[in-house]
Amino acid sequence: MTVDDADLVGKLDALAGARVAVVGDIMLDRFVNGTVERVSPEAPIPVLKVGETTAMLGGAGNVLRNLAALGAQGRLVAAVGDDAPGREVAELAEQAAPGAARLVTLPARPTSVKVRYLAGGQQLLRTDWEDTSALPADAAQRLLECTEAALDDAQVLVLSDYGKGVLTAETIGSLIQAARRRGVPVVVDPKARDYAVYAGADLVTPNRAELARATGHGVPDATGPEADAQVAAAARALARQSGIAGVLATRSAHGMTLVEHAEAEARHLPAAARAVYDVSGAGDTVVAALAAAWAGGLTLADAARIANVAAGIVVGKVGTAVARPDELLRVLHAQRLLQTETKVASRETALERVAAWHRSGLKVAFTNGCFDLLHPGHVSLLEQARASADRLVVGLNADSSVRRLKGADRPVQGEAARAAVLASLASVDLVVLFEEDTPLELLAALRPDVLVKGADYTRDTVVGADLVEGYGGRVVLAALSEGHSTTATLKRLRGQG
Repeated sequence: MTVDDADLVGKLDALAGARVAVVGDIMLDRFVNGTVERVSPEAPIPVLKVGETTAMLGGAGNVLRNLAALGAQGRLVAAVGDDAPGREVAELAEQAAPGAARLVTLPARPTSVKVRYLAGGQQLLRTDWEDTSALPADAAQRLLECTEAALDDAQVLVLSDYGKGVLTAETIGSLIQAARRRGVPVVVDPKARDYAVYAGADLVTPNRAELARATGHGVPDATGPEADAQVAAAARALARQSGIAGVLATRSAHGMTLVEHAEAEARHLPAAARAVYDVSGAGDTVVAALAAAWAGGLTLADAARIANVAAGIVVGKVGTAVARPDELLRVLHAQRLLQTETKVASRETALERVAAWHRSGLKVAFTNGCFDLLHPGHVSLLEQARASADRLVVGLNADSSVRRLKGADRPVQGEAARAAVLASLASVDLVVLFEEDTPLELLAALRPDVLVKGADYTRDTVVGADLVEGYGGRVVLAALSEGHSTTATLKRLRGQG
């Protein structure tokens, strides 16, 4: 997770009550846990002494579980066999989200079952029982009818394609058309080799290998500018050649890459996981969190960032896991504390960050001051400054500078305290101390796009105005919040006002 993700704390409420319809392949995931203490005398294989066995919903069912865990309202449409695993799937779906599942039952078709054998948290073997042939026409029609009903109240449709025969090309086309008639965005967790079957979808979420296979492009299992560029190029190619609007490529330990449409600038999200124990079902968590956030009214970019954080949580658990709002909140609160520390930077570090922002096409604003006792006037100025650009850098007078400018009894708070308070504000992206009486040297080094000062200045009295305008930047005079000043506050505290 990046330090920028801390601002997601105030956006998690969007997940609650978001209405998402999910259609696709459902399966029963069994986990057989045990211990290995010897090798079989019959063959060079471990002998698993079986202990606890658990069962969970997999595939589209795991998307429903994740939606429910996030507080969203999921509606599931899927097909099961008329067998014991099918009945177990129905029971687990009812436990996860009462009344949310519409399961088409097929008497002659077995329910898909995956069994994973584990020892010490590591998988030893997986066995699959399944029929991957296409659903009979009558079952496919019932599936479509159930989905049409679910779409009447949905804000996003998820197609969970595991290649088990439920989502045929014809069924996918009908489902996408039904969603588009209602203005409902479509997110696809894909499995097909030819992504043209998903034409008309708003977003697909292939992993790195699936993206490479679908496009024929080299998609490296690596990170860095060159690897990021190759992933972005493959994502754009997939969007163009398949008639899909956008692509969110999941890249395991290297994070995610979002391309909202074929001509859009790519957003690269670093991996958020601290430790990886099991990636089973992580893709389901990604698509569930993204769909819930998008359905809740967040931008696609913010929805992808929330999905990235959620994925980082579930891969740190064993088994087909879910991420819950309290876990997201805990991770983001911890990140906010880290963000406050990392926002205060040396001049050298500030130069690197501003250069990186400029390379990403972001506009940078700059303002400066002593900010001795932060008051509403300061907050208003900083918010206006941030609104003028994509990022805000605050130049903060060091203690020695404040003493020369304000007198021997100032500052009231030391530079470390003043910097920490500024860094805690959402409007501030970076705080840089300077020892000089004016920020002119700092401005010359950082070369911000916008220089902001209060309206008690004029353009001619703003230090650095000529410099910034000389290389094409602009000067903004922010409206003042009347009745607030540090000097007046100190006088009142000292009984002088």
